[in-house]
Amino acid sequence: MERRKFIKNSGLGSAAILGGSLAVACAEKDKVEKAGENTESIKPIVIATWDVPNATARAFEVLAREGNSLDAVEQGVMVEEADVANQSVGKGGRPDRDGNVTLDACIMDKDSRCGAVVYLQNIVHAVSVARKVMEETPHVMLAGEGARQFAVEMGFEEDDLLTEKSKLEWLEWKKTSQYEPVINIENHDTIGMLAIDSNEDIAGACTTSGMAYKMAGRVGDSPIIGAGLFVDNEIGGATATGMGEEVVRTVGSFLIVELMRQGKSPQQACEEGVKRIIAKKENYKDIQIGFIAINKAGETGAYCIHPGFSYRKYTGEGHENIPAASYIKS
Repeated sequence: MERRKFIKNSGLGSAAILGGSLAVACAEKDKVEKAGENTESIKPIVIATWDVPNATARAFEVLAREGNSLDAVEQGVMVEEADVANQSVGKGGRPDRDGNVTLDACIMDKDSRCGAVVYLQNIVHAVSVARKVMEETPHVMLAGEGARQFAVEMGFEEDDLLTEKSKLEWLEWKKTSQYEPVINIENHDTIGMLAIDSNEDIAGACTTSGMAYKMAGRVGDSPIIGAGLFVDNEIGGATATGMGEEVVRTVGSFLIVELMRQGKSPQQACEEGVKRIIAKKENYKDIQIGFIAINKAGETGAYCIHPGFSYRKYTGEGHENIPAASYIKS
């Protein structure tokens, strides 16, 4: 919970230059006919897992300047990758049990192009390397040393990602070496972000340092297209946070987008996505899973297993942190 407390009351960073009038001017309202009801939608829009106001503010700044959704989500999650106070993403992330900080990330655009990196070391902005994989190679995913080498070839500077704070915590953990993920505590957190720009194009990004003190080589759902993130520009997008292994088993984000294709609202689709996991997980009370989703109309939804998960939403009408409904009630 430390990083959310750290940034909860922080300023909007570079987005402060927008001013209220610019933000409102960039909001596009249109009426969408769905299920017999009129639902007012607002674009551009950005949403992200957890209470990350600096990240969503940066992304909306891009959108408000008529930037595209791909640039918005990349630049948005980069804020968290560079924030050493966030110990679940990027520099300062908690290491694996061998003391190595390893990053996973993916990105997906309006044309279903996608890129990912897994087990990346010594490069802060994993999401940007993932974008380079998408744009500069014939591949979707690069891993480990190959991903690091590619990043260096692309001009990324190497950096030691293990901060003194995370190192000291790891050394303390080694005294018992007990791996016990805690609900809503950042040993398994992620930032996933979805955006719709003024052209009504959708993109998404997801980045994490993964579970604290994980086995060396462990990769969760975050860089897996269809699991941690999925975007279909005709329908919408979804992204996940929490215990990644369970999201992979149900191909969670793809499932949610397909449920929206079948007519479910983002909220209904997120709820069904969580319930699919619960149905296959006997000890579901021991884990947390959270999904967020957005459809082409700009409607959003979120759902999780345990109370405590929230998501940030930024439109021309305002910037808010929204608690997600949960399967288990407090």
